[in-house]
Amino acid sequence: MALSLAQSDTAQMEHPMGEMNTTPLIDVMLVLLIMFILTIPIQTHSVGVDLPQGRIERSVDMNLIKNKVSIDADGLIRWNGAAIDRITLRQYLAASLRMPVEPELQFEPDAAARYVAVDEVLRTSVAPG
Repeated sequence: MALSLAQSDTAQMEHPMGEMNTTPLIDVMLVLLIMFILTIPIQTHSVGVDLPQGRIERSVDMNLIKNKVSIDADGLIRWNGAAIDRITLRQYLAASLRMPVEPELQFEPDAAARYVAVDEVLRTSVAPG
C-alpha cells in the first residue's frame, strides 16, 4: 500500500503546477490591512469655521407657483386644467420665462395620448427658452 501511494505522488509531481497558491498572498494582505487600520490616527481635533450669515429675504414662495401642462387622450392640451391651443401654450410659457424666478412646469400626458401630440407639446415647451 505504501508503494502505491509513493507512485501516485511521483505521478502528480511530474507535471508542473498550473495554479498559483494564493493562501500566503491573502495572509500577507490581511496582516497589512490590520496594520494599516491600527496605525490610522484617531481624529481628536476639530477646526472651527466661521460661516457667513446670509440675510433672509421675504419674497414670494415660488414653490407655490406651479404650472401643469397635460394632454388628454384626444390630444387636447390643458394649462392648469383649462383647455388651450399650442399658440396660447407658447404665450404662457414665454410669460413664465419673463417672471423673476421661473415657476415649476409639470408635464402630465395621458397614457393614451398619441406620441405625436406629446412630441409637439415638448417641442413647443423647449422653443421659448
